[in-house]
Amino acid sequence: AKAGKKALLVYGGGSIKKNGVYDVLTGALAREGIAVTEHHGVKPNPALSHVRAGIKKARYHGCDLVVAAGGGSVIDEAKAIAAGVKYGGDVWDFFCGKAEIREALPLFTALTLPATGSEMNSGCVVTNEETAQKFSARGPALFPRVSVLDPETTMTLPRAQVANGAVDTIAHLIEGYFTTRDADNTVTDEAVHALTRSVIASTERILKDPADYNARASMMWSATLALNGLATCGYGGMTFINHAIEHSLSALYDIAHGAGLAIVMPAWFKHHLETSGPARLEKFGAAVFGAKTAEETIKAFEGFFRKTGAPVRLSEAKIPAAEIPRIAENAMGLIRLWGMKHEQPEIENILNAAK
Repeated sequence: AKAGKKALLVYGGGSIKKNGVYDVLTGALAREGIAVTEHHGVKPNPALSHVRAGIKKARYHGCDLVVAAGGGSVIDEAKAIAAGVKYGGDVWDFFCGKAEIREALPLFTALTLPATGSEMNSGCVVTNEETAQKFSARGPALFPRVSVLDPETTMTLPRAQVANGAVDTIAHLIEGYFTTRDADNTVTDEAVHALTRSVIASTERILKDPADYNARASMMWSATLALNGLATCGYGGMTFINHAIEHSLSALYDIAHGAGLAIVMPAWFKHHLETSGPARLEKFGAAVFGAKTAEETIKAFEGFFRKTGAPVRLSEAKIPAAEIPRIAENAMGLIRLWGMKHEQPEIENILNAAK
């Protein structure tokens, strides 16, 4: 209530009305005298057109704060809306590098799907449907003021969303670990090992018993810590190459982000082994999987992804190999925007390992 008196409530397809989150939130807002304007229908890969509609709605109703209830896609769209309301130009300017986010409406979140870490970081990802570009934006103004993490809200998640959340979390943990130029970083390495073990153990318990509260809690907190800065602290020169490639998949085929990452990561690990050697894969594999070689580590990743039900090949997601040049070309837009030193033939080689 100290932040504002008119809230834009952002949520997805309506699951928050089934799990009780909607009633709790709207009741709390009403008790604090905060008027609510609803903006529902956020897609799993949030669409720019829906972001623009939310900005228009927030301005029309004079909203002075944003409340997001859902997973990372909902929170990401809420962040984009919060920034867009305070900006005179088109919100896509933030995503294609034409403008910096300098201010945003205050944001509060109720997380219902652990995966992206968006509840405790300053980034967001949106898909431009017209250009088939899935780009990101960030800025200190996008940090949520408060995020509520209640494991009970995740009890009814479908198995596929549990799997996608686990894969996405692991992807956040491995990017810095394997791409950094400063690999002698014991503290962060050990944090990454421990968080990855926690994600794997929690996910296996959840798949066995969806009502396992402590497993849900461990997964929820692990996903937050995986992308709040802790797991990349001190990793100089790191990149998010797996994400850059996957963003092309979900931009072109609207595949779930976690499913796309499960396809990309094993293929990229094979490329990493060829270009950078076995050292990091061996260290990670020994600490997390008890693997003895780099090759065993890659197989262990694939084995865990398969156990969750996630696809690990393009063919399993019904994406034809003939599309690889198109996927790689699309990925190059984000790779160049992020300043990464990769060329299209290299991206095609990685994707060929994922056929």
